[in-house]
Amino acid sequence: MTARALLDALTPLMQDLSRDLSDTERYRRLLSSLRALFPGDAAALLRLEGDTLVPLAIDGLSSDTLGRRFRVSDHPRFAQLLSRAEPTRFAADSELPDPYDGLVQGVAGQLEVHDCLGCPLFIGGLPWGLLTLDALDPARFDDLDMASLQAFLSLAAATVSVVERLDTLARTGEEERSRAEAYRQASGQSRREMIGSSASHKHLMEEIEVVAGSDLTVLVTGETGVGKELVANAIHALSARANKPLISLNCAALPDTLVESELFGHVRGAFSGASADRRGKFELADGGTLFLDEVGELPLAVQAKLLRVLQNGQLQRIGSDHEHKVDVRLIAATNRDLAEEVRAGRFRADFYHRLSVYPLRVPPLRERGKDVLLLAGFFLEENRSRLGLLSLRLAADAQAALLRYPWPGNVRELEHLIGRSALKALAVNRERRRILTLSAADLALAVPAEVAGEAAVEAGAPQPVGADFRSAVTAFERTMVLDALARHNQNWAAAARELGLDRANLNRLAKRLGLK
Repeated sequence: MTARALLDALTPLMQDLSRDLSDTERYRRLLSSLRALFPGDAAALLRLEGDTLVPLAIDGLSSDTLGRRFRVSDHPRFAQLLSRAEPTRFAADSELPDPYDGLVQGVAGQLEVHDCLGCPLFIGGLPWGLLTLDALDPARFDDLDMASLQAFLSLAAATVSVVERLDTLARTGEEERSRAEAYRQASGQSRREMIGSSASHKHLMEEIEVVAGSDLTVLVTGETGVGKELVANAIHALSARANKPLISLNCAALPDTLVESELFGHVRGAFSGASADRRGKFELADGGTLFLDEVGELPLAVQAKLLRVLQNGQLQRIGSDHEHKVDVRLIAATNRDLAEEVRAGRFRADFYHRLSVYPLRVPPLRERGKDVLLLAGFFLEENRSRLGLLSLRLAADAQAALLRYPWPGNVRELEHLIGRSALKALAVNRERRRILTLSAADLALAVPAEVAGEAAVEAGAPQPVGADFRSAVTAFERTMVLDALARHNQNWAAAARELGLDRANLNRLAKRLGLK
């Protein structure tokens, strides 16, 4: 490579350092320049977060790669790259498994990477992450100019350093977030990352950042399985209370007789079985955050007592005459329409208004576009590690099926689907494959009749004889109920909660559909 060619490729990147660009665009331009200088089939930039490498940008890899999280201990090539200060090229016949096998975009037959080059990036003398370049041709990098590569790496490190500094300046409360992470690790709690790049997801993240810095009560609404608890975790982690406890209570998981004791605690002898004093969730969350999931299930009597605690911060344990003062930030979540519940007399209006000081709607998965592929990538990597596979990937028809499906169970349904499909696909393969590809048939997604009908109409396909709106709706209802029951091991109460129905209404619906 001539000095002129190298300069022509690096000059735009140097000019970018002084431009106001998003992190995503900076990284995209970095990888684009890398592949222009050193042609390969795929490139990636990964940041080291603890013991895990997180993809920040990809070029030539399957889109679900961005949702994957690579634990370094699971990938010996990554571990070796991070252990060296200089770029490393692996031999074509290296026995170390390649994390990108099966992930190169647009490749149907040949799935394994044969020429692999990795370069560690250092910021302030510490390992920041990796820049990787891969090719299916085992001789692609034979004539690589190492001096040019080193020059590019220096500029890549400068780009990453600029992004890191800008992010540091833009963020507020970094010290509180660090304390939150330290508290989470010390308490053994795990918190999943919120993954997505769609406009609706970005809007939600912006709203979370806005409200997190306050002490306002937040009401998180959304369908079952959208990740309302993740939202509560994110709000707490970004708040000034981050170094204090986050206590959660699922209001639907307890009988009415125990909800009050769980919330406010009790003293010894307060009721049969109360053999000792016990603090409630409010006292445990003192100074921190209390998350009430499925708050719409709370009995009216408990709502009245909760309202008093929210108004003056004072509570009484069951059986006690003494009041306790607590300082708690409340986050509540529900999949119900609480305004409608108020009109129906099933929820107190004053309590509803106290909860909905700052309402946050979590968008359903069907409104998040290609986020479904990013989330699928995250769950694919989880299952790849769990099943001991080299690579777990989606075929093109599987990706199309995921994008087409309406996801009544949202992210939770997607997580269960990936786990179930991977396990079944592995079981039917008599010879254990190093790379397992899930097809649309493996996913076995049944598109609801009304969606299939709309697609057929758009395509000009003839409609089945006798197919009408009523029968399509009935078929869809039956599928929804059966899928909910399957997800909850035939537990009708749990299925009713997921579907947003009263148990009695679900029973009547099941009888009408011939399921009972």
